[in-house]
Amino acid sequence: MIPIGSAGSDSAVIPDNRLVRVGEDMLFNRILSTAAIAAALATSVQAADVWGLKPGKPALKSATTLAFGPEDILFVGDAKAAAIYAIATGNKQGDAATASINIEDLPGVLAGELKAKVVEIADIAVNPRTGAAFAAVSADGAPAIVQIDGVGKVTVLSLENVSFSSVTLADAPEDKVVGEGRRAQNRRTESITDIAFFENKLLVSGLSSAAAPSTVRELNFPFADADRGISVEIYHAAHGKVEDYAAMRTFVPMMIDGEPAILGAYVCTPLVRIPVGELSKAGDRVKRTTVAELGNRNRPLDMVAYSKDGAEFLLLSNSALGVMKITAAGLQDAKALTEPVAGGGSAGQQYVTVDSMKGVVQLDKLNSTSALVLVQGDSGRQDLKTVALP
Repeated sequence: MIPIGSAGSDSAVIPDNRLVRVGEDMLFNRILSTAAIAAALATSVQAADVWGLKPGKPALKSATTLAFGPEDILFVGDAKAAAIYAIATGNKQGDAATASINIEDLPGVLAGELKAKVVEIADIAVNPRTGAAFAAVSADGAPAIVQIDGVGKVTVLSLENVSFSSVTLADAPEDKVVGEGRRAQNRRTESITDIAFFENKLLVSGLSSAAAPSTVRELNFPFADADRGISVEIYHAAHGKVEDYAAMRTFVPMMIDGEPAILGAYVCTPLVRIPVGELSKAGDRVKRTTVAELGNRNRPLDMVAYSKDGAEFLLLSNSALGVMKITAAGLQDAKALTEPVAGGGSAGQQYVTVDSMKGVVQLDKLNSTSALVLVQGDSGRQDLKTVALP
């Protein structure tokens, strides 16, 4: 018999053959662990080969929008550079079905991890497979990506040596301020306003340098040369006129009666339906259907699509009008708004305001029953919370 532990009443002994067995188990587990790591690396290498990723360091100038693609690849929109990066995160552990993330003062927590004085959060996206959240941030003016696992552990995603690819958008606005006074604006900051991976393509909204700058792009992945995108013309009911100059602020791709489509929200606040199939055959411009006017003097912030009790809904957070739960029923046959909607009123697709979700500035679907929301309180503090989908 060989003693294990210190002498005394709490010491324990195990037979010699048991100790040998423990050693064999440890060796076996080490072999399994090594095999698992090798398998993960092989999967990562395979994913990189399939999707055209190469090892290196992404030269991010900013990190402004996020979306997940295949095999745990994170797409990062860099509006400053008018470029999009596809980064292999290696995020393979976790289960979205059991994830629950709750962090008070998220910018403060991230500032500690990043050793920064000021952290601003531009976007949050959830890996739908693992339930981990990724935040695109500016830390003392420098871009960074932060990972938050399904129980709230925070780590900085190192970009020193990752597998990635990138594409630069054609005809992006120049990186300079144009206009005077209150109209002075650097339109490059809106070269990318939202992104989503759908039907093996990356969809991108934003502004271009075209005469009609409101643009939606459909990019192939693996990335090739970026096309010029399609100018989008909408009827803005709150303004009572046709417009083609404002960027779509946020959108979701979804199937409508079996056809892929985009539902996009613009400032002040038209909701527009764009069949994805028309993007590739519309030439330089597409005029699409405004299915709702949701109210003026408002900026849409983020949007997700989800199912509940057998029905489909959109959840839209806004700067002034709270969080809206919008029914997706009847979207295919919804008649286009063609008449002005005055006085800040609404028309078209029906919605209700979710009173329990005040101050939501970012949101993403966490799993089939929950959303992950970044909530800004009256004091300005931003908390990350898991909440039930309404």
